[in-house]
Amino acid sequence: MTTQHNVPAERAAGNHSDREHPGLFPLTDAEADHLIHLARAALIGRGLSTSYDASTGSLAVIPPPDPESSHPPDHLGGALFGLGNLARTVNGHPRQSWSRLVEEHFDSLMASILRPPAGPTDPERQLYLRLAATSSVPAKWTADLPEFLPGLVAVPASNDNGTFALHFDPSTFGLTWTEAHRIALANLNLLPDSVSYIDHDGVQLAVLSDTTWAASRALVLDTVLRESLQVENPPYGVLVALPTRHLLLIHVIRDLSILPAISAMLRLTHTAYETSPGPLTPTVYLVDPTGWHPATTALPNHPLPYHLTPHLRALTQTLAHQEQSPD
Repeated sequence: MTTQHNVPAERAAGNHSDREHPGLFPLTDAEADHLIHLARAALIGRGLSTSYDASTGSLAVIPPPDPESSHPPDHLGGALFGLGNLARTVNGHPRQSWSRLVEEHFDSLMASILRPPAGPTDPERQLYLRLAATSSVPAKWTADLPEFLPGLVAVPASNDNGTFALHFDPSTFGLTWTEAHRIALANLNLLPDSVSYIDHDGVQLAVLSDTTWAASRALVLDTVLRESLQVENPPYGVLVALPTRHLLLIHVIRDLSILPAISAMLRLTHTAYETSPGPLTPTVYLVDPTGWHPATTALPNHPLPYHLTPHLRALTQTLAHQEQSPD
């Protein structure tokens, strides 16, 4: 089966117009109501009646009363159109431009539904491995897939004139899952990176953000470090965050500047994850020769939201001892 990027299900809305809407974050309740109105009107204009499902932050298509006389797109009865990514897209734009953005969103979405992209005609050249949030696709599609990180799977994908398709069943174009995964990983490994750097509180963060494959480059992190950051086998590892499909943040660990680095990365990561389209994970990771480890943890009933995990705390103790030791 093949799918475009869907929207993760989100929780129910509140009822105060000036507070953030938990189902369509980062919009307020009043803004969310306006977006829902625009989205329902856009779908009515495309022959679909919907009702808002507050439990998922989605519009549910109402089945036609007479299925026998229905025609496309009436066969979508019962389908859910998630509004989470759309909420992130319109956020920050002037309210008067929302109608145009909503119309463009559903133009693209309905075109992909009524004319779904075919499988790649040349898989050896067109497949790339892509990270997807398990919450953004039906659970049965990812049930047998290993997670790269909690809540994230790597899926062969292709790009058809700007429409990205995830291919959960590569047998439709003659490949096994193992073959498609191998080809897609090899092609991902060959993609170039555009790296920029930001300095924050005296620490440097590398930013990959110019491509929709940016976060997926975490799957070939060694290549990114070696070829794009000119760093090979950093002895203390790196901090990595991939909050959205379009963003990969990296800090090479050298000393106790790791502490302001983790603070900066947490702020950037949570802002991107909560406000930008294509959310993946809000977790910042410590990546070292032993694998990927969460850098922070939350303690229940504690006033501070984040604490260093034992793995990262042990590393900071090593770095502190190194700085105190004579040359």
